[in-house]
Amino acid sequence: MNIQDIIKQSKNAEPFSKAQLCDMLALSPQSPESYLLMAEAKRISREVTGDKLEVHGQFALNLAPCPKNCMYCSFAVKNKIFTKVTELTIQEAIDSAQVLEAAGCNAVYMMVTANYKFGKLLEMTQEVRASLKPDTILIGNVPDQDTKTARQLKDAGLNGVYHALRLREGIDTGLDPEARKASMRAFQEAGLVVGTCVEPVGPEHNNEEIADLILYTGSLDPAYSGAARRIPIPGTEMFARGTISELRMAQIVAITRLGLPRTVLGNCTHEPYSLGAAAGASLLWAEIGANPRDIKEKTEEGRGFTPKRCTEIFIDADCGVLEGPSAYYSKSPLPEAK
Repeated sequence: MNIQDIIKQSKNAEPFSKAQLCDMLALSPQSPESYLLMAEAKRISREVTGDKLEVHGQFALNLAPCPKNCMYCSFAVKNKIFTKVTELTIQEAIDSAQVLEAAGCNAVYMMVTANYKFGKLLEMTQEVRASLKPDTILIGNVPDQDTKTARQLKDAGLNGVYHALRLREGIDTGLDPEARKASMRAFQEAGLVVGTCVEPVGPEHNNEEIADLILYTGSLDPAYSGAARRIPIPGTEMFARGTISELRMAQIVAITRLGLPRTVLGNCTHEPYSLGAAAGASLLWAEIGANPRDIKEKTEEGRGFTPKRCTEIFIDADCGVLEGPSAYYSKSPLPEAK
């Protein structure tokens, strides 16, 4: 692989093959070539966003043992971290959404576990939507749906969803990968804009798996893709597999940006870190309430980042930050950064 040929191909916005992505992923994260890819990824992010990067905020409507048993999730029944069910009231949900809105988040997310009742989700969506400003972007981090239920969620007030086909779906999770893909199609058919990600990346995932998922997420023409590393939960079976370094994560984030079409405006990473932003990440998340990577009931007392801290991370990486509703979910590119 000639790195200058790769950079030239990227600057010409020519798509990369799986083999090329694998070659990039096989580079040492500490190599000069990897740093060149990170610089190119940041250039692309600046180009497609006008250097107006985004901070989104998520709160959880419930905290409950989840029967889908994703091995890396603190909600999984088998992990025995949380054993009781707690749910926000309508007023608590409204308060959480308004806190994130007032903090300047470009989009507000509501997350639920797979066993949250659909009728209650619709009611919560309607009430939260009514409490927010008309132009605030409201996103659902919700279980698999068919076209009918996806349309109901849109009618209730969602602008889009976060949904992902995770690495080794159906092996490390109790979910069917084909059902995940069908849900993505259903959301889009219903008029909901999909945001997604290559996640959760661990040391055991090979370059071919990662490259396949980069290409799959790009084929969806989502609001954003990106990459996030796995945060293992202490005391669980998955914990022994370990965690990749932030440098390796930044490398994968950069290669994901190179592998995405330019029509995909956003490139997310999680948890927030300045090296990722310097390597082309253009979306960070703040979180309040329950968090599947945390063992605290309120992640703001644990692993969760505030909107202010996410903004500071972007600024530390010499990035600009968007004010106002998400451009990624409205699919509206901004003028090129000067």
